[in-house]
Amino acid sequence: MVSYPDRLALAQTPTPLHRLERLSDALGGPRIWIKRDDLTGCLTSGNKVRKLEFLLAEALANGCDTLITSGGVQSNHCRAVAVLGAQLGLKVHLLLRSDIEPAPVGNLLLDQLVGATITHYSQHEFRKLDELFSHWKNHYQQHGAKPYAIPTGGSNGTGVWGYIAAAEELKADFARENISPSIVVHATGSGGTQAGLIVGCELYDLPVEIEAYAVCDNTAYFDRKVRDDINQWRDRFFPQMDTDSLVIKTNDQYVGPDYGVAGPEVFATLKELAALEGVILDPVYTAKAFHGMVENVRQGRYSAMSDIVFIHTGGLFGLFAQQQKLGY
Repeated sequence: MVSYPDRLALAQTPTPLHRLERLSDALGGPRIWIKRDDLTGCLTSGNKVRKLEFLLAEALANGCDTLITSGGVQSNHCRAVAVLGAQLGLKVHLLLRSDIEPAPVGNLLLDQLVGATITHYSQHEFRKLDELFSHWKNHYQQHGAKPYAIPTGGSNGTGVWGYIAAAEELKADFARENISPSIVVHATGSGGTQAGLIVGCELYDLPVEIEAYAVCDNTAYFDRKVRDDINQWRDRFFPQMDTDSLVIKTNDQYVGPDYGVAGPEVFATLKELAALEGVILDPVYTAKAFHGMVENVRQGRYSAMSDIVFIHTGGLFGLFAQQQKLGY
């Protein structure tokens, strides 16, 4: 029996799991299933809210009144923190990365609507992110506030719990559908979802491979980052568990030109899935990973498998910031 730390009920869970019948038939490979974590909420749509259930519980338990976090200008994580902060009556300060004056669209528009304080920094300035966090934590402390810093993507030892809980949910999903998937696929950017799924499948004895498709950086980076998150979690919450043998598998072949930049083939896959199944992906995270998975199905890499599960980690609002690339 897994004993969870304090947790807030912020996500609409369990999220649905259903088969992509027409796409599976069109590809002619394994049956493809999709776990709809884009349906964890309306404004809190996506995977980040699962992590924030534990992170914000920790913030409130510590008496904090101000949340500081960081991400790209269209960060799904920052939008989720901004919305949840407003719902919980907490001040939110977002440190956003952008080299140009950003338009108030997509996630950024929602950040502004819910009243978050926003400071924009260049890519160069973001290289000193730890110093930026320290500066603003000191600033709020000097003004009598009690800040709580949340790392990019909510990815740390506490945030790992979000997808440990999701793994428990997946086990129930698989039993209900009477399937035994060989692999669970998802997009990875900050590594926390990946870390949680790897640990969760071990804890809940789910014999499934976790394959993350990188949307930035490379395999070596995720080997380090995910291992660090897992070790943080183990050292704080579960020291008796041997985590050194856990396998971290990251595919970095579909990152594309850069983080947040997708090629036309990714937009083509995004449009194909939307037309076939009525499921909308985003070009920053889910469409890159889904495109990589589909390409590997076409190349026969998964031909020995009967079922594949793709976790849709959200990101719809970010699509509106790149709608001109859809060609309509």
